[in-house]
Amino acid sequence: MHPRQRPRTPWRQAWLAAAFAGLAAGASAQQPAGTTASLPALFEAAWARQPEAQALPLRRDAAQAQRRAADAWTPEPPALEASLKTDRLQRDEGAREMELGIAVPLWLPGERGSAAALAQAEASALESRAQAARLRLAATVREAWWQWQRAGLELDVARGQLDSAQGIARDVARRAQAGELARADQHQADGAVAAAQAALASAEAAATAAQLQLQALAGAGPLAPPAGSPPAEPEPPPAEPATHPALLELADRATTAERSAALASRQSRANPELLLATTRDRGAYGEREGRTLTLALRVPFGGGPRHDRRVATARADAAEAQAQLALDRERLQWEAQAARAQVAAARQQLAAAERRATLARETRGFFDKSFRLGETDLPTRLRIETEAAEAERQAARARIDLAAAISALRQALGLLPL
Repeated sequence: MHPRQRPRTPWRQAWLAAAFAGLAAGASAQQPAGTTASLPALFEAAWARQPEAQALPLRRDAAQAQRRAADAWTPEPPALEASLKTDRLQRDEGAREMELGIAVPLWLPGERGSAAALAQAEASALESRAQAARLRLAATVREAWWQWQRAGLELDVARGQLDSAQGIARDVARRAQAGELARADQHQADGAVAAAQAALASAEAAATAAQLQLQALAGAGPLAPPAGSPPAEPEPPPAEPATHPALLELADRATTAERSAALASRQSRANPELLLATTRDRGAYGEREGRTLTLALRVPFGGGPRHDRRVATARADAAEAQAQLALDRERLQWEAQAARAQVAAARQQLAAAERRATLARETRGFFDKSFRLGETDLPTRLRIETEAAEAERQAARARIDLAAAISALRQALGLLPL
């Protein structure tokens, strides 16, 4: 024993074991546990991270302030005016004049009602713009979600193919050692295992990339796929919704432009001002101060070309929004019809794929039994296994495609994830 080395007593060994156990428990606790993901929860998490969502409360406050400003008695706050005139720096004879007044801006005829209507239209446009932004984000989240589901399906299929290939390889190895099969058969079975391993590695990379893309949208940690088949969104009824967020956004934009044009037409000149002032003046030292009261009205001239430009610009915006509304309404109708046709086709494909998978499973059972009895060669057995796995993959893929088609139909109708 080394002179510096201390013998390990039983209590010291127990303390070390407890310390290592604590370290292991801490390391396992630091490993992120995957949370079960759902499409609505991921969508809401993604929306909470969007700049539009974070700025929406402040924009609502601004809209409320604009409403209060339109309901005020004056278009602008009153202004205080004060002036002092004296000859102290010239003749110094005691001449002095002090004036104190208040200037109150006045609404133009019809301007207050037009401003209130514009404030109401902009508040409605703010909400419809937020709903349209949510719908556009829903399209991105839905696409990433179903891409992740397809990648997870490919991963499960690859794992199943690897398990099947390994089972066949073990059976072939056992029979090759017994002299029932040739060594070439074992090499072929081992090659099938290697191909399945390569396919599994590719599927794992694709699933990881799809999951990271979804996590980047939602800002979430590691995600765990839902148990069993992913829950599909409810299929919408045949009748289309009365309102579409994209159409509401355009309609509110057109209304805002029209009311902006109406307000601009009312504001043909700057606001007049009412001045109420009191004046105290003195001609020289020793004279009594005089007091006067002034009531004045200031009326600016018309705006001219500047006013015409504002009105023409607002009317052009309204015409553009109306034309875009008509185009988008027609486009969304065609998209909804195409999405319904896609749902019908996906449902037919699912029925055919499930029928093929059922037949492939029965065929695989027949050939597996005949292979074990030595009535079928290995290439035929591998081919039947590949066909059965492909049929199972297509059936599972068809189920996801149907759910994705229903989700796309809801997106075309302007419905958010459920």
